[in-house]
Amino acid sequence: MPRITAASVPEHREAQRRAILDATRALLTERPDVEPTFADVAARAGLGRSSIYHYFPSREDLFRAVVVDALPRWREAVTAATDAAGTPLDKVVAYADANLTLVADGEHAVISSLATFHPRAFSDPWVADMHGRLMDPLLDALRDADLDAPEVVAELVTAVVHRASALVEGGADVGVVRDAMRRLLARRP
Repeated sequence: MPRITAASVPEHREAQRRAILDATRALLTERPDVEPTFADVAARAGLGRSSIYHYFPSREDLFRAVVVDALPRWREAVTAATDAAGTPLDKVVAYADANLTLVADGEHAVISSLATFHPRAFSDPWVADMHGRLMDPLLDALRDADLDAPEVVAELVTAVVHRASALVEGGADVGVVRDAMRRLLARRP
């Protein structure tokens, strides 16, 4: 085992914290209907159960940290996809596609599980704000397309994405759902 020096303590702590977050996400992805215990997380992270308490005094603190970790990455993935698209309406399709990809990859199952197990993790003002800002790339694209009532159109696009996500999470073929969603959203007004 490598010797930990005073200079490496912050890196060691961050690596252990990251291992705990990653283990929690993996457990939630694999079994979104089962709330992981600290013993489950510790075993998955390769740490002693008591080590978890040094970073997260409660499961609610741990689950909030997973949410705080996940939302910016979700936004970055969606923003990167929309930024890479050409026209504003191509950006709308890219927004929907990126969200569906994250759902198919299990990201939404993690967030949904956390919302079910510990809804107070979402009551934090920062979390609520970040969750609300997930639609910003879509709103920007709709405004750039000079559509009437972009906020209303964004809600409708989001409804399509949510329904497509539910189909995928329910076992529908992601390719079929993605193609249908793209055809629906790619229609020009």
